Formats: sequence, C-alpha cells, structure tokens
Amino acid sequence: MAATATLSNKFQISIPKAIREMQHWQAGQEFVFIPKGSGVLVVPVPELNQLAGIARGANPENYRDHGDRY
Repeated sequence: MAATATLSNKFQISIPKAIREMQHWQAGQEFVFIPKGSGVLVVPVPELNQLAGIARGANPENYRDHGDRY
C-alpha cells in the first residue's frame, strides 16, 4: 500500500487514514523517530504494560554493566 502525505509549513504531517486504521494508531499516541539511511522509521512508543515479559528467557550472566566501560 502506497500512501503519501505532505509536510506543512509548520513541519506537521497527517498520517493517512488507511495507515492509522491498519496500525490501530490513536490520537494522542506517542511515537519515536529513528533515522534510517535517507529515511526515518516512525514507531509507536510501547506502554509499560506491553513490555512485561519481553526479556523472558534471557541469560542474565556475562552481561555488561558500568564496570565494563572505559
């Protein structure tokens, strides 16, 4: 699906309705902008409850901490 938007003179972009509905994005939702080559990824910031269990099964040994840094 190709959808386009135009940057306004106030540097705002309206996300096309089809994209908002497909992604289930809502007004007031927070996003992060990640530079990627000559473009930018727009990714919703997850809520804290969505992160529960994200590291389940991770090996806690041999991790880096502040003592590893120069």
